[in-house]
Amino acid sequence: MATVILVRHGRTTANAAGTLAGRLPGVKLDETGLAQAVRAGERLVPVPLAAVVSSPLERCKQTAREIVRPRSERIAVGTDRGITECDYGDWQGRPLKELGKEKLWSTVQAQPSAATFPGGESMTAMQARAVSAVRRRDAAVEEEHGPGAVWVAVSHGDIIKSVLADALGMHLDLFQRLNVDPASISIIRYTASRPYVLATNTHAGDLSWLAPPPAKKRSRGRTSTSAAGPAAVDAVVGGGAGPSATA
Repeated sequence: MATVILVRHGRTTANAAGTLAGRLPGVKLDETGLAQAVRAGERLVPVPLAAVVSSPLERCKQTAREIVRPRSERIAVGTDRGITECDYGDWQGRPLKELGKEKLWSTVQAQPSAATFPGGESMTAMQARAVSAVRRRDAAVEEEHGPGAVWVAVSHGDIIKSVLADALGMHLDLFQRLNVDPASISIIRYTASRPYVLATNTHAGDLSWLAPPPAKKRSRGRTSTSAAGPAAVDAVVGGGAGPSATA
């Protein structure tokens, strides 16, 4: 099975101003956001990446470019509309402190599955298309690059939260319990049995453990991967020894 690293774009001028950017054009990383994207790229250097895919919006493409910039191998950044920002409709471009006074705001907080943004999309539709896009792309990466492949999806806060909620088996109405900061890294490994959420909202730390272990030779020229490595699909009773056991 493949592993997807979900990266939220770095901080933007709209984030800093307290404005809901949505899909408005021209929203770019500010100086802080660019530095955050650079740090995310540096963390990912030790990880062999099969692909890097971005939301079509500029702030995500900027972040994706900083992820591939320091790498020795050349990786083309693809885009996928399935992981673009939620369509907030008439809410786009408005200050968050103003939106907090809207009646819909409390629904978004307490029962997002019932929320549809005026002139935009519902949060259930947002989750459905984002999860479908990530799972479809993940299967394609595994098909092309084999089990153990790792890829990156650069997207948006609510999109990543909804994908994490699906992987955790959480109802969408609980997804506001998750936090996804600018340029944070979250990790999911999909298997035939279930998704495994390996990390959420991380800002620092070694990620070299995501590199698949070398294949072990079997008799008659066949190879295999350790049962403790990326090919394992069963949950380890007791928690297991962790990724360092496969290094």
